[in-house]
Amino acid sequence: MRNDQVLITKLKVIQVEGGDVKHAFKSSEDSFKGFGEAYFSSIKAGHIKGWKRHTKMTCNLIVPIGTVKFVVGTEESGFKHFVIGEGNHCRISIPPDYWFAFKGVSDVDSLILNISDIEHSETESIKCDLDTFKYNWEN
Repeated sequence: MRNDQVLITKLKVIQVEGGDVKHAFKSSEDSFKGFGEAYFSSIKAGHIKGWKRHTKMTCNLIVPIGTVKFVVGTEESGFKHFVIGEGNHCRISIPPDYWFAFKGVSDVDSLILNISDIEHSETESIKCDLDTFKYNWEN
């Protein structure tokens, strides 16, 4: 499986009275490929969004609120899942040409931050229906 190119980076959480500080990204990190834009997406508990594949963009996804299951891979090498969020503060970096979809797996709506290396463009991404790839979302 080519998922060795998908990076999971454990992020620092600084516990502070009154509310924690959660790191997201530093330009000094090896996985930093440049800055294009940052945006938030929300996903409702139990809902699934996807599939999507970017042809140029690297997505750097962080879940500061809630918990999200991401399924990432290629048709040739298969798919792998990663669960990140409040109990597992990590960043998943998905390079171009990987399909991904995600599901809100906490009891509350989840918030996803994408820090991408280029600005979003409809012409560089491909979407397809959830049933395009066989994946058991209950596991």
